[in-house]
Amino acid sequence: MDKLENRNILITGASMGIGAAIARHLAAFSPNLILLSRSQTKLDALSSSLRCKTLTYAVDVQDYAAVSDAVASAVKELGTIDVLINNAGLALGAPSPFPNLTIEQVTQMNGTNVNGNVREAKRGTILNVTSTTALEVPPFPGESVYHANKALQEGFTNALRVELTGTDIRVLALRPGVVDTHFHRQRVGYDEQMHDEFVEGYEPLVPEDLGPAVEYMLKSPAGVSVKAVDVVPSAQRSLASFDRTWNDRNDKR
Repeated sequence: MDKLENRNILITGASMGIGAAIARHLAAFSPNLILLSRSQTKLDALSSSLRCKTLTYAVDVQDYAAVSDAVASAVKELGTIDVLINNAGLALGAPSPFPNLTIEQVTQMNGTNVNGNVREAKRGTILNVTSTTALEVPPFPGESVYHANKALQEGFTNALRVELTGTDIRVLALRPGVVDTHFHRQRVGYDEQMHDEFVEGYEPLVPEDLGPAVEYMLKSPAGVSVKAVDVVPSAQRSLASFDRTWNDRNDKR
């Protein structure tokens, strides 16, 4: 798929953060965007800024019937989905260890991060936004459920790729590192001190840093699968090792 013009691209979790940044980046190539998120107000604000055909649906990806209805409506208007970007996700309760999480927090993370993967593509590309957390155990408390969710999503991506042998569907994974979005504030209960300590000494990514990677993956020829791409801050050497002297060194240059 070396061209995105007039392609039908569905993005979940599209109203802000990484999802919105991907939508803004791809809009420059004149696709038809189908944006799903819980907030119609935020979807409307985003779609009004995009210079391409855009359909918006305020649905929770945990509501399977609502998602199915939204996809059916989009397909009826635009035709088959060409690209499906499963981006919806969240982390809750950090730094509380698993025994201290509420069952509501656990079920919401499971429902969004795992069960929220839309399964409507018939051909083209499925791009699952997982995380570097999928491959490395977090060295800090409060991440057990989110880590398990993303590890499952990574395994699901790899298994699905094999199960779709005999089809024209590529299955890819984008693994962001630390991206400074609402996500990282929500995961620590909007505690600004905890957020600032987490990114102390280095520059996290911003959502716009991920757009070029998505473009590269989607624009690769149909016979080429860029199976997985990690996009992390240069200071994120691993999930357990952040170079917190990065800013000091680079500010002096």
